[in-house]
Amino acid sequence: MKPVTIYTTAWCPYCSAAKSLLREKGIAFTEIDVEKTAGSRAIMVQRAGGRTSVPQVFVGEAHVGGCDDLYALDGAGKLTPMVAAS
Repeated sequence: MKPVTIYTTAWCPYCSAAKSLLREKGIAFTEIDVEKTAGSRAIMVQRAGGRTSVPQVFVGEAHVGGCDDLYALDGAGKLTPMVAAS
């Protein structure tokens, strides 16, 4: 299973929705709060190709995008296979 990383803030409703979807799918993830972890926002922006909004979701090194992108990937039936791929 590929590691899933999600960059968040505590107050973001889209972050909560993205985490809820991952939990519902039984997908373990590492959460990085960009307001609490020094330097993490800059790392997120670099990894996300300049995107500055949260959440930003990664499966392995692949950038999925934000909450809407994550839900679209799941709706297309591609999220679970992407995470399961080795």
